[in-house]
Amino acid sequence: MTEEKKLPIHTIESAPEKSKDLLEDSKKTNGFVPNLHGVLAESPELLKAYKTLHELFSKSSFNKDELTVVWQTINVEHECHYCVPAHTAIAKMMKVDDEITDALRDKTELPSEKLEILRETTLALTRNRGNISSQELDKFYGAGYSQRNLLDIILGLSQKVISNYTNHIAKTPLDEGFEKFEWK
Repeated sequence: MTEEKKLPIHTIESAPEKSKDLLEDSKKTNGFVPNLHGVLAESPELLKAYKTLHELFSKSSFNKDELTVVWQTINVEHECHYCVPAHTAIAKMMKVDDEITDALRDKTELPSEKLEILRETTLALTRNRGNISSQELDKFYGAGYSQRNLLDIILGLSQKVISNYTNHIAKTPLDEGFEKFEWK
């Protein structure tokens, strides 16, 4: 049996040259370089893709509550030990009601039927690798969501696959600011 090789968590100084500016931007935006970004820095292209998808999804058709529902639904479904606490902190910064965040973390019913349908649709797309029934689509559209919203879930899912899968492989340790939101 071979010994498991850990992925490095790069600093700005240790990162590959093409990742240095991306990590500088992370530090400027967050006040620190998140451990996830340090891990992703090993592949400058992957770090850039993740940061670009995050920015695009943040500007998508969803409001702050809906963004949180999509992100956390995927994080919880993928059992991401790093992203659930990180997005709990992000939700707090975005002033998302704790009732929404707690329901997502605990897999309990969301405070509104519309958000619950968003979670169900996100789960269907995640679990079934993009396959979704016409009944599920009818329910989604019947709740007031659009085709653009459906495609924007796929955008969020693309971002979360990068971070969730990377965190599984790297066993990325929580940053100090996320530790109080630890999730198991």
